[in-house]
Amino acid sequence: MDIRQVDLNLLVAFDAMAEHRSVTRAAEAIGLSQPAMSAAVGRLRLLFNDALFVKTGAGMQPTPRAAELAGPVRRVVELVKAEILPGSAFDPRVDDKLFTIVTPDIAEVHFLPQILATFAATAPNCRVRTLSMPRQSAAEALETGAAELAIGYLPDLQKAGFFLQKLFRNDYVCIVRGKHPVIGERITLKTYLAASHAVVSPDGREHLLDQFLQRRGLERRVLVGLSHFMSLLPIIESSDLVATVPRDLANICARHADIRIVDPPFKSPVVEVHQFWHRRFHQDAASVWLRGLVHRLFGA
Repeated sequence: MDIRQVDLNLLVAFDAMAEHRSVTRAAEAIGLSQPAMSAAVGRLRLLFNDALFVKTGAGMQPTPRAAELAGPVRRVVELVKAEILPGSAFDPRVDDKLFTIVTPDIAEVHFLPQILATFAATAPNCRVRTLSMPRQSAAEALETGAAELAIGYLPDLQKAGFFLQKLFRNDYVCIVRGKHPVIGERITLKTYLAASHAVVSPDGREHLLDQFLQRRGLERRVLVGLSHFMSLLPIIESSDLVATVPRDLANICARHADIRIVDPPFKSPVVEVHQFWHRRFHQDAASVWLRGLVHRLFGA
């Protein structure tokens, strides 16, 4: 027998007949009309080349072949009902799940404390880990399933096969140590360009601010280049350097060190922070829950 000839609906009909031993009762059990059930029994007889169920004074009795098939068919029907037909479910209250998020260190500091607090309150068995990687690797991680989500300014992920959802808009501000000898509550363009700067370029990438300044012919004196945003905090606090960073990072630095936030001497470009996911996870129940959580916590 060729498996391509087997209609799953016929197995359901067989299972109902094996249980109820009556065309009428079997039809009622699976929601078919009596003629449709009779037709299904006829197709089953042709498929297995056996009478299968024979009318007797005690009802429709199974042939030896039908009795032999009853157990395996029941197991197949139950397996399909239990493990194939239902959509994947996720219950954060009880499920044990490790979520992997691609994000730079700046987003780790911004997002993880609130995510972990929510996990503790509503998803006690769930865990999270973050990965920092180049943009091309971020796409590959989402495509292969190494990560369910990416968060940040990742324009390279705005392409076919990926979904995105905007969370908030972020502008740039300057940060300096609290007792900076030159920069007070304001900073002029002349002072800004004359100052020594710390610049962060994760993975060696040029960022939106660099492009913005280059287009205007503005060149900073970069004394130190860094690959991680969080390295800025002790460096700025202990020197007279200036760093121009996204506002959310500046707020974090100001909360944890003697650092002041100063508006830059130009209209800052705006970064849109999104969460991204690959289409393979678009309907995954656990991933849908995580994206909903991130948007509730951080969506504008």
